Amino acid sequence: MKGLSKDRLWSMAVLAPSVILIAVFVYGFIARSVYVSMTDWGNDPAQALALDPIIRWVGLANYQELFTGFLQGRFRQELVSTIFFTVFFILGCLGLGLGLALILDRNPKGEGLWRTIFLFPMSLSFIVTGTIWRWMLQPGGGVNQAPTLLGGEASTFGWLSSTDAILKFDWNRLPLLTAGVVGVVLIVLAVRAARSGDRTRTLVAGACAALLLGWALLIGPNVKLLPAPELHGFNLALIGIIIAAVWQMSGYTMALYLAGLRGIPEELREAAKVDGASDLSLYRHVIFPLLAPISLSAMIVLGHISLKIFDLVYAMAGPDNISTSVPALNMYLTSFRQNQFALGAAIGTILLILVAFVIVPYLSSQFRSEEGHA
Repeated sequence: MKGLSKDRLWSMAVLAPSVILIAVFVYGFIARSVYVSMTDWGNDPAQALALDPIIRWVGLANYQELFTGFLQGRFRQELVSTIFFTVFFILGCLGLGLGLALILDRNPKGEGLWRTIFLFPMSLSFIVTGTIWRWMLQPGGGVNQAPTLLGGEASTFGWLSSTDAILKFDWNRLPLLTAGVVGVVLIVLAVRAARSGDRTRTLVAGACAALLLGWALLIGPNVKLLPAPELHGFNLALIGIIIAAVWQMSGYTMALYLAGLRGIPEELREAAKVDGASDLSLYRHVIFPLLAPISLSAMIVLGHISLKIFDLVYAMAGPDNISTSVPALNMYLTSFRQNQFALGAAIGTILLILVAFVIVPYLSSQFRSEEGHA
């Protein structure tokens, strides 16, 4: 066949089993989960575990229940907690990892030993990390007892049991907040497109931003998802879990940044110093901009991990601690403890969409850059 050489046919034959398995056991199961999420499987306890259950199509009813249902306040809090967890987890890992990389980049004595120590937590599973930190953060654990080493009193903060929350907002304002955030992002994109001279993107992004912000000002304040206010915020019990997660994954970002720092030519640093750049200016205008692609890659990986976090939360706080619960844990409990398979599939689909929001734009930009270099 024209265009198909022997090597190409052989490579297609080798790849075919993997492609088929991925198509069936990854994308096929994703499609099945999306379908189940639009049924009532499990809503009737008598039909949940039946050999031949009667399953009816209900469309988006499960999603509506999750976002506006009276009994799904836990899921809504978990969704908010996941957003806060993702932001603080990424910032903590990037900040600590960059700091450690900058220290090691100066070739301190015993660099190999320090690098091994910083990377060691990454070799542990989240279950092991969670078990260790749960013991350290319990009321009589090492963290609360640390002030006594300096002659102070032991702390009584409930690292994993606190029910206090900060940064609260009313769930009814979610559409308004979402429209505002997306509108601001579109304005930024429009400004960047205008600076690059892309008139079409400028007009499209500007028009969409104007529509969203107009909706937010005129209609958004009148939209109510729930009949009564429902406050959600950042539960302080998540601080302990964030600390444990940052402790484990900061070594990963340190390794990425250290590789990036070691890849910067020494001639570039010397040229900047010859031009009169101070150490602060060197890092601000030369080194940090060159590390931007590494930061983006690290943010993608860390964001993907944080959105799907399950085992660390389970090990540290257990399955029934509402203050520290996350959607992945709720999905497991809803599906396999309550046997509400459709509702659990809906939670899983929402997580899939959140991960796609993080991964797809990055992959798209990567493909575009590869095509540009081709």
